[in-house]
Amino acid sequence: MKKLYFGTNLKMYKNIADTVAYLQKLVENTKDISREDIELFVIPSYTSLQSATEKVDRNYVKLGAQNMCWEEQGQFTGEISPLMLGELGLDLVMIGHSERRHVFGETDFEENKKVICALEHGFTALLCVGETEEEKEFGLSDEVLRTQLKVGFHNVTPEMAKKAWVAYEPVWAIGVNGKPASVEYAEEKHQVIKKCLVELFGEEVGLSIPVLYGGSVNPGNANQLIVQPSVDGLFTGRSAWQADAFNTLIRDAMASAAAAGKK
Repeated sequence: MKKLYFGTNLKMYKNIADTVAYLQKLVENTKDISREDIELFVIPSYTSLQSATEKVDRNYVKLGAQNMCWEEQGQFTGEISPLMLGELGLDLVMIGHSERRHVFGETDFEENKKVICALEHGFTALLCVGETEEEKEFGLSDEVLRTQLKVGFHNVTPEMAKKAWVAYEPVWAIGVNGKPASVEYAEEKHQVIKKCLVELFGEEVGLSIPVLYGGSVNPGNANQLIVQPSVDGLFTGRSAWQADAFNTLIRDAMASAAAAGKK
């Protein structure tokens, strides 16, 4: 079976002790699952990162940062540099989450600088893309996704792109009031993303970049989403914030993918 990707972003939830306990429980629950079959990752708050890297078995879970500055150092009050994250030995950096774009006003061009910086410093760059509800209603979803990808990956070479991941998170599907996309809609947009990645990096590299669906993933839709041909994994929100629940979601999704013969 093709490797499946499962991850979560803890946002501004869980203190240091809660984060460590959650990660340790998640590892314990899932350590019997071969990491040849799944890639498991968690993106905690900045303040939890050091304790997490010291107290959690990294053979079973990758850890990432929620954001990163595109400069190594300088007059950027409140920012975190790649050198600081590198000291912690992190695996990945999330870039362009919808809250960074729509709450904090980050642009596609800023995300591009962050993507390049992350890749140049050896991190996996997880670029988040997604359209707003207004853009969807105006029939602009495909154009928005292609623009975010083409700008976000501008000047990224095919060799660099081997450490790139993409998360498709329609803005209207995220958060407490999010409305989950239908599995048909999610698959359609994943196809758009994959086609664009092939245009940017060629077929071999473009098709090898994992594209994950995020946006109100829950036990009611995870099994249907994971069997879609173009969905490589699930970027799960609050349904993943309890280790036991996330473990169940992962195992059920794996069973569904296996039953569907997903290759």
